[in-house]
Amino acid sequence: MSRIDFVKDPHLAIYQEVAHTALLRKIVVFKELSQKSLSIIEKRIQTLELKKGEQIISEAEAAKGVYFIHSGAVKLTKKDDKGNEMIVCVKQQGDVFAEASLFTKRTETYPATATMLQDGLILFLDKLELERDLYNHPELSMQMISYMSDALREMTAQLRDVALLDVYAKTVKTLERLGNKFNNGLNRWDIEIPLTIQEFATVVGTSRESVSRVFSKLKKDGIIDMKSRKIIIRDWCTLCTLLHREY
Repeated sequence: MSRIDFVKDPHLAIYQEVAHTALLRKIVVFKELSQKSLSIIEKRIQTLELKKGEQIISEAEAAKGVYFIHSGAVKLTKKDDKGNEMIVCVKQQGDVFAEASLFTKRTETYPATATMLQDGLILFLDKLELERDLYNHPELSMQMISYMSDALREMTAQLRDVALLDVYAKTVKTLERLGNKFNNGLNRWDIEIPLTIQEFATVVGTSRESVSRVFSKLKKDGIIDMKSRKIIIRDWCTLCTLLHREY
């Protein structure tokens, strides 16, 4: 990890302050903070430049802080009794993970393994330092609570889909949900999701064969494609209307 340092030259300091502010504004929790609150975070933030496949934290160790994704993507996984890897969720630019480590005296291991899906920049805040800042700065606390509330609603919706929908419906819903994450509302064509079919199947909670059958139909209709270990949404608008047509 390399801590962000502030230089002594006043002109360079102003430039770096702007750069660091722009860096933090890409994180959902920080983007609406006042400059006063943001300056507190700037003093403590650490950065990690990581490559695809690098592990950030494993379920065999305790989380020492909270991670914020500036760029790239991260998968959170768990292993079943047979050692098979299951993807719990996928985190994208602006997202936060390991926030469950906050305000608990337990030293239990983190409940998932975090691994880079794409090259990227990860920001890190020490658990104890962040807890003190949350306690002393209500604005920052409210932003963190708001993010955690939204994340809980998303996870609840995902669990509901896995439990109640058939394979076709939950495959399409998962494509739509991940498409939203990796699209960021910028385009409607060629949205890349950096998952293999096998990895995607673990997110959906079904077998690779079941997902492959749905994908074959969607590929035939020109809605998706698969190449270079990625799922590509070719026609976002049509994908979003599929369930309305079918049900």
